[in-house]
Amino acid sequence: MKNHIPIPITERTFEFAVRITKLCNLLDQQPGTPRLLANQLFRSGTSIGANLVESQSAQSTKDFISKQEISLKEARETRYWLRLLIETDMIESEKIAKLLDECEQLIKILAQSIVTSKKKLNN
Repeated sequence: MKNHIPIPITERTFEFAVRITKLCNLLDQQPGTPRLLANQLFRSGTSIGANLVESQSAQSTKDFISKQEISLKEARETRYWLRLLIETDMIESEKIAKLLDECEQLIKILAQSIVTSKKKLNN
């Protein structure tokens, strides 16, 4: 049995951004709507990690929570664009299923982190 060492959330969001960037690069090579959606997906998908890294330099707990909430909003937006790509048949669901799953996991982790931080703030 392998030891399971959790990957830090900042590393997971960076790896996610790399995968989003590669997907957007592929979409950007297509004319029309896929290119437009690639721009939206790129902005939200790379912003998750950027805001999370910013939260680590927060000036206060409220600032930390605020940056994490922005990361969560960006993750939810990214999920929206990924789902839209699938439902409009611009990309096969099998090709981005793992990416969508990782996005769902990031949403859960970020939401829990925010809840935990708010509890600490109120205690």
